[in-house]
Amino acid sequence: MTRAVFFDVDFTLIYPGPTFRGEGYQQFCARHGITVDASRFDAAVAAASAILDEARDHIYEAALFHRYTAAIITGMGGEGPHVEACAKEIYDEWAACHHFELYDDVPATLRQIAARGVRIGLISNSHRCLASFQSHFELEGLITAAVSSSEHGYMKPHPSIFNAALQLVGVAASDAVMVGDSLTHDIEGAIQTGMRGVLVRRSADIGPGRATTTGARLDVPVIRTLTELPALL
Repeated sequence: MTRAVFFDVDFTLIYPGPTFRGEGYQQFCARHGITVDASRFDAAVAAASAILDEARDHIYEAALFHRYTAAIITGMGGEGPHVEACAKEIYDEWAACHHFELYDDVPATLRQIAARGVRIGLISNSHRCLASFQSHFELEGLITAAVSSSEHGYMKPHPSIFNAALQLVGVAASDAVMVGDSLTHDIEGAIQTGMRGVLVRRSADIGPGRATTTGARLDVPVIRTLTELPALL
């Protein structure tokens, strides 16, 4: 029986607009006197993604994301003394909801799940304010609880953040499902906590967090859109 469904946020419910693509990074860098090649953005993101797995004991630290963003800048050919300052500015702007778009399938799917009496939660590794997220995308009344790693202190896949979310909705792990685009952070973390997992592989994803496996080794369902989710619950 599914009594609660938790969602990752970035690249599961929302995706970045132009600000956080190649040309957007190029504009950030230009303001800091840094020259980069926008065409190298995708390769730079792929090369930098391993940095996000370097979190010490999965403790949330802004410096980790500063290093990640700086690595993208250098991967695009940027260099010089202002790379760190530029990376920090990009990190700060990542928290602003107006830079992002909601996937089209999100509102209807969340309403359908909520109509069944299933509680909905958010578990995010971002430093974005999740209350502002709900307000900006007009999701108020659908979300029962939300936990961000920047406030909680630990990032997915640490079991602490999953357990904190479960406590907030008052549901046992065996009655809960985690939906996300990262096999390592979302799905493996949830399964280790006793939850079930559903892996989202959106073909239009851009940037960090894209799943690179079918999920077969964990025997978890893989969906292309959230419209497929209610049937799995």
